[in-house]
Amino acid sequence: QVQLVESGGGLAQPGGSLRLSCAASGFTFSSYSMNWVRQAPGKGLEWLSSIGGGGSNTYYADSVKGRFTISRDNAKNTMYLQMGSLKSEDTAVYHCAKMGHYWDLDYWGQGTQVTVAS
Repeated sequence: QVQLVESGGGLAQPGGSLRLSCAASGFTFSSYSMNWVRQAPGKGLEWLSSIGGGGSNTYYADSVKGRFTISRDNAKNTMYLQMGSLKSEDTAVYHCAKMGHYWDLDYWGQGTQVTVAS
């Protein structure tokens, strides 16, 4: 019943920007923290960012701090990741994930591919 669907991925040039969206359904969206996690080719999962239920508390990995901005619109049950100053090393599959009651990421979207290349 819980569903998370990412969109907005695609091809961007180095230095460019993309905005990813995560549409959520099947739970009370505003009651849960949400996260962005990515997996680059040949690498493991990398946690990127999280946002509290009300949208005020945000956290970022050092690799994206200052370049990416996480936000959410609870009226639309949607979370966003605004990505700027993109680098080739940002190439990855980007997943959104719901935080459970015990700090586990209990539901994941299928992911959206981001490719940064000239």
